[in-house]
Amino acid sequence: MFETITAEVDAANSALGRLTLNRPDKLNPLSATALQEIADAAKWFDDQKTIKVVVVSGAGRAFSAGADLGTFAGKQKLSIREASDLGRTMADAVENMRALTIAAIRGWCVGGGVVLASACDLRIAATSARFSIPEVDLGIPLAWGGIPRLVREIGPAMTKELVLTCRRFDATEAKSIGFLNRIVDESELDREVIDLAASLAAKASHALFSTKRHVDAVTAQMIGLRHSWSDADGLVTAFGDEECAAARKTYLDSKN
Repeated sequence: MFETITAEVDAANSALGRLTLNRPDKLNPLSATALQEIADAAKWFDDQKTIKVVVVSGAGRAFSAGADLGTFAGKQKLSIREASDLGRTMADAVENMRALTIAAIRGWCVGGGVVLASACDLRIAATSARFSIPEVDLGIPLAWGGIPRLVREIGPAMTKELVLTCRRFDATEAKSIGFLNRIVDESELDREVIDLAASLAAKASHALFSTKRHVDAVTAQMIGLRHSWSDADGLVTAFGDEECAAARKTYLDSKN
Protein backbone atom coordinates (compact mmCIF):
# COMPACT_ATOMS: atom_id res chain seq x y z
CA MET A 1 0.00 0.00 0.00
CA PHE A 2 2.78 2.46 0.91
CA GLU A 3 6.37 3.32 -0.04
CA THR A 4 7.78 4.79 3.17
CA ILE A 5 5.64 3.26 5.93
CA THR A 6 3.78 0.07 6.76
CA ALA A 7 0.24 -0.05 8.13
CA GLU A 8 -1.21 -3.35 9.25
CA VAL A 9 -3.59 -5.10 11.58
CA ASP A 10 -1.76 -7.26 14.12
CA ALA A 11 -1.93 -10.89 13.05
CA ALA A 12 -2.48 -12.12 16.59
CA ASN A 13 -4.99 -9.48 17.74
CA SER A 14 -7.36 -7.79 15.31
CA ALA A 15 -7.95 -4.96 17.81
CA LEU A 16 -4.34 -3.80 17.41
CA GLY A 17 -2.81 -1.91 14.49
CA ARG A 18 0.77 -0.99 13.68
CA LEU A 19 1.93 2.11 11.81
CA THR A 20 5.68 1.92 11.20
CA LEU A 21 7.93 4.49 9.58
CA ASN A 22 9.91 2.24 7.30
CA ARG A 23 13.06 3.88 5.96
CA PRO A 24 15.50 2.70 8.62
CA ASP A 25 18.56 3.32 6.42
CA LYS A 26 17.75 7.07 6.56
CA LEU A 27 16.47 7.04 10.17
CA ASN A 28 12.87 7.33 8.94
CA PRO A 29 12.79 10.90 7.59
CA LEU A 30 9.46 12.65 7.11
CA SER A 31 9.38 13.44 3.41
CA ALA A 32 6.33 14.78 1.60
CA THR A 33 5.53 11.21 0.60
CA ALA A 34 5.87 9.93 4.15
CA LEU A 35 3.68 12.69 5.56
CA GLN A 36 0.93 11.99 3.03
CA GLU A 37 1.17 8.25 3.61
CA ILE A 38 0.90 8.63 7.40
CA ALA A 39 -2.24 10.74 6.93
CA ASP A 40 -3.65 8.17 4.50
CA ALA A 41 -2.82 5.34 6.91
CA ALA A 42 -4.67 7.12 9.72
CA LYS A 43 -7.79 7.17 7.54
CA TRP A 44 -7.22 3.53 6.61
CA PHE A 45 -7.12 2.53 10.27
CA ASP A 46 -10.41 4.36 10.83
CA ASP A 47 -11.95 2.07 8.22
CA GLN A 48 -10.74 -1.06 10.08
CA LYS A 49 -13.64 -1.37 12.48
CA THR A 50 -11.96 -3.91 14.75
CA ILE A 51 -9.02 -1.61 15.55
CA LYS A 52 -8.95 -0.04 19.02
CA VAL A 53 -5.26 0.79 19.47
CA VAL A 54 -2.53 1.66 16.95
CA VAL A 55 1.19 1.53 17.80
CA VAL A 56 3.24 4.16 15.98
CA SER A 57 6.96 3.43 15.70
CA GLY A 58 10.05 3.69 13.53
CA ALA A 59 11.82 0.72 11.97
CA GLY A 60 15.44 0.18 12.95
CA ARG A 61 17.38 2.26 15.46
CA ALA A 62 15.42 5.54 15.38
CA PHE A 63 11.86 6.80 15.64
CA SER A 64 12.39 9.58 13.08
CA ALA A 65 15.14 11.94 12.00
CA GLY A 66 12.48 14.57 11.33
CA ALA A 67 11.50 16.53 8.26
CA ASP A 68 13.21 15.87 4.94
CA LEU A 69 14.30 19.42 4.07
CA GLY A 70 14.36 18.56 0.38
CA THR A 71 10.58 18.48 0.59
CA PHE A 72 10.53 22.16 1.46
CA ALA A 73 13.17 23.21 -1.03
CA GLY A 74 10.86 22.67 -3.97
CA LYS A 75 12.29 19.31 -5.00
CA GLN A 76 8.90 17.64 -4.89
CA LYS A 77 6.02 18.05 -7.36
CA LEU A 78 4.06 20.07 -4.78
CA SER A 79 4.36 23.81 -4.31
CA ILE A 80 6.38 24.93 -1.28
CA ARG A 81 3.14 26.03 0.42
CA GLU A 82 1.46 22.68 -0.21
CA ALA A 83 4.51 20.73 0.97
CA SER A 84 4.83 22.93 4.04
CA ASP A 85 1.26 22.13 5.08
CA LEU A 86 1.57 18.35 4.77
CA GLY A 87 3.03 18.02 8.27
CA ARG A 88 0.01 19.72 9.82
CA THR A 89 -2.30 17.47 7.82
CA MET A 90 -0.34 14.43 9.01
CA ALA A 91 -0.37 15.40 12.69
CA ASP A 92 -4.07 16.27 12.62
CA ALA A 93 -4.90 12.95 10.95
CA VAL A 94 -3.01 10.96 13.58
CA GLU A 95 -4.50 12.94 16.46
CA ASN A 96 -8.04 12.62 15.07
CA MET A 97 -7.92 8.85 14.60
CA ARG A 98 -10.73 6.98 16.30
CA ALA A 99 -8.30 4.48 17.80
CA LEU A 100 -5.99 5.24 20.67
CA THR A 101 -2.40 5.74 19.51
CA ILE A 102 0.79 4.81 21.36
CA ALA A 103 4.15 6.15 20.17
CA ALA A 104 6.96 3.64 20.76
CA ILE A 105 10.17 5.66 20.69
CA ARG A 106 13.72 4.38 20.47
CA GLY A 107 16.81 6.24 19.32
CA TRP A 108 16.47 9.69 17.77
CA CYS A 109 13.16 11.53 17.68
CA VAL A 110 13.88 14.84 15.96
CA GLY A 111 11.82 17.88 14.95
CA GLY A 112 8.83 16.63 12.99
CA GLY A 113 9.27 13.27 14.72
CA VAL A 114 8.58 15.05 18.03
CA VAL A 115 5.43 16.53 16.47
CA LEU A 116 4.28 13.08 15.32
CA ALA A 117 4.89 11.65 18.79
CA SER A 118 3.04 14.56 20.40
CA ALA A 119 0.02 13.84 18.19
CA CYS A 120 -0.23 10.35 19.73
CA ASP A 121 -2.29 9.72 22.84
CA LEU A 122 0.44 7.97 24.83
CA ARG A 123 4.24 7.81 24.51
CA ILE A 124 6.60 5.12 25.75
CA ALA A 125 10.34 5.42 25.14
CA ALA A 126 13.37 3.21 25.47
CA THR A 127 16.30 4.41 27.54
CA SER A 128 18.09 5.00 24.21
CA ALA A 129 15.60 7.69 23.14
CA ARG A 130 17.06 11.10 22.39
CA PHE A 131 15.11 14.19 21.40
CA SER A 132 15.92 17.37 19.51
CA ILE A 133 13.91 20.21 18.00
CA PRO A 134 16.46 21.93 15.71
CA GLU A 135 14.10 24.04 13.61
CA VAL A 136 15.13 27.47 14.96
CA ASP A 137 18.81 26.63 14.33
CA LEU A 138 17.73 25.75 10.80
CA GLY A 139 16.20 29.20 10.42
CA ILE A 140 12.61 27.96 10.37
CA PRO A 141 9.81 28.04 12.96
CA LEU A 142 8.52 24.81 14.45
CA ALA A 143 5.37 24.19 12.42
CA TRP A 144 2.86 21.37 11.83
CA GLY A 145 0.93 22.33 14.98
CA GLY A 146 4.02 21.48 17.02
CA ILE A 147 3.90 24.54 19.28
CA PRO A 148 0.35 24.09 20.62
CA ARG A 149 0.87 20.35 21.03
CA LEU A 150 4.05 20.86 23.04
CA VAL A 151 2.40 23.56 25.16
CA ARG A 152 -0.39 21.07 25.86
CA GLU A 153 2.03 18.33 26.91
CA ILE A 154 4.87 20.18 28.68
CA GLY A 155 3.68 23.75 29.23
CA PRO A 156 4.67 27.09 27.68
CA ALA A 157 7.95 27.69 29.52
CA MET A 158 9.50 24.32 28.61
CA THR A 159 8.18 24.62 25.07
CA LYS A 160 9.93 27.96 24.67
CA GLU A 161 13.16 26.63 26.15
CA LEU A 162 13.39 23.46 24.06
CA VAL A 163 12.24 25.06 20.80
CA LEU A 164 14.34 28.23 21.14
CA THR A 165 17.57 26.62 22.41
CA CYS A 166 17.33 23.58 20.11
CA ARG A 167 19.24 21.62 22.76
CA ARG A 168 19.11 17.86 22.92
CA PHE A 169 17.34 16.11 25.78
CA ASP A 170 17.11 12.49 26.83
CA ALA A 171 14.28 10.19 27.83
CA THR A 172 14.72 10.92 31.55
CA GLU A 173 14.18 14.64 31.01
CA ALA A 174 11.33 14.01 28.56
CA LYS A 175 9.58 11.94 31.24
CA SER A 176 10.25 14.52 33.97
CA ILE A 177 8.59 17.33 31.98
CA GLY A 178 5.56 15.23 31.13
CA PHE A 179 6.22 14.36 27.49
CA LEU A 180 6.59 10.62 28.11
CA ASN A 181 4.31 8.27 30.01
CA ARG A 182 6.98 5.64 30.62
CA ILE A 183 10.65 4.80 30.05
CA VAL A 184 11.66 1.15 29.67
CA ASP A 185 14.84 -0.76 28.91
CA GLU A 186 15.69 -1.00 25.24
CA SER A 187 15.10 -4.75 25.16
CA GLU A 188 11.68 -4.36 26.78
CA LEU A 189 10.21 -1.59 24.61
CA ASP A 190 8.31 -3.74 22.12
CA ARG A 191 6.88 -6.04 24.79
CA GLU A 192 5.86 -3.17 27.10
CA VAL A 193 4.12 -1.32 24.29
CA ILE A 194 2.24 -4.37 23.04
CA ASP A 195 1.23 -5.34 26.58
CA LEU A 196 -0.18 -1.85 27.15
CA ALA A 197 -1.89 -1.82 23.76
CA ALA A 198 -3.45 -5.24 24.37
CA SER A 199 -4.69 -4.24 27.83
CA LEU A 200 -6.35 -1.14 26.41
CA ALA A 201 -7.78 -3.03 23.44
CA ALA A 202 -9.45 -5.46 25.84
CA LYS A 203 -11.63 -2.66 27.22
CA ALA A 204 -15.07 -1.70 25.91
CA SER A 205 -14.86 0.42 22.76
CA HIS A 206 -17.41 3.01 23.85
CA ALA A 207 -15.71 3.74 27.17
CA LEU A 208 -12.28 3.79 25.54
CA PHE A 209 -13.12 6.12 22.66
CA SER A 210 -15.38 8.36 24.74
CA THR A 211 -12.57 8.98 27.21
CA LYS A 212 -10.16 9.86 24.41
CA ARG A 213 -12.64 12.28 22.85
CA HIS A 214 -13.52 13.83 26.19
CA VAL A 215 -9.88 14.59 27.02
CA ASP A 216 -9.29 15.87 23.48
CA ALA A 217 -12.33 18.14 23.70
CA VAL A 218 -11.06 19.68 26.93
CA THR A 219 -7.54 20.29 25.64
CA ALA A 220 -8.83 21.62 22.30
CA GLN A 221 -10.25 24.57 24.21
CA MET A 222 -6.83 25.21 25.73
CA ILE A 223 -4.36 25.01 22.87
CA GLY A 224 -5.99 26.34 19.70
CA LEU A 225 -4.88 23.79 17.10
CA ARG A 226 -7.35 25.34 14.67
CA HIS A 227 -4.86 28.15 14.08
CA SER A 228 -2.11 25.77 12.91
CA TRP A 229 -3.22 26.05 9.27
CA SER A 230 -1.10 29.22 9.14
CA ASP A 231 2.09 27.37 10.19
CA ALA A 232 2.81 26.64 6.53
CA ASP A 233 2.98 30.38 5.81
CA GLY A 234 5.66 30.75 8.47
CA LEU A 235 7.70 28.02 6.77
CA VAL A 236 7.30 29.60 3.34
CA THR A 237 8.45 32.96 4.72
CA ALA A 238 11.45 31.35 6.40
CA PHE A 239 12.56 29.64 3.20
CA GLY A 240 12.49 33.00 1.41
CA ASP A 241 14.29 34.97 4.14
CA GLU A 242 18.02 35.63 3.63
CA GLU A 243 18.92 35.58 7.33
CA CYS A 244 17.03 32.33 7.83
CA ALA A 245 18.76 30.82 4.79
CA ALA A 246 22.16 31.81 6.19
CA ALA A 247 21.31 30.21 9.54
CA ARG A 248 20.20 27.05 7.78
CA LYS A 249 23.43 26.86 5.76
CA THR A 250 25.54 27.37 8.88
CA TYR A 251 23.68 24.63 10.69
CA LEU A 252 23.85 22.13 7.83
CA ASP A 253 27.54 22.87 7.20
CA SER A 254 28.27 22.16 10.85
CA LYS A 255 26.73 18.69 10.47
CA ASN A 256 28.81 17.73 7.40
